[in-house]
Amino acid sequence: MAYLDLDNAFAAPGMSRAMVVKAPVAAGFSALEWSVIALAKRDTLRSLARPSRLSRAMGSLFGFGTASALADPRLEALRRLAVHAWHRGFALPVAEVERFVAAGFAAAQVETLVVSVTGLRIAEA
Repeated sequence: MAYLDLDNAFAAPGMSRAMVVKAPVAAGFSALEWSVIALAKRDTLRSLARPSRLSRAMGSLFGFGTASALADPRLEALRRLAVHAWHRGFALPVAEVERFVAAGFAAAQVETLVVSVTGLRIAEA
């Protein structure tokens, strides 16, 4: 009697189908990331631009504060995309989405972010 290995019938030598199948990418965020998204609601689109020397001088002279970037580049990419999502919904700049994915987030998380933010925005209106 012969043995037929159905789990490895078409896989490459040394690999099984269980090794080939990738785990699904989580489309959620951690608690810290959700807090960054919630805090981004208060930020304006202007907070994403780097302040010029003159605006920094005027701010220090008259006491205007400028929003500073987050220290963690991954969370800063999330904050920037969240600010755009809060103000523009699904109309996100391609450069910001690319920065978000390059920071280590999944493309599915873009949709999760925008749907959550626009759903919250519609519920408040």
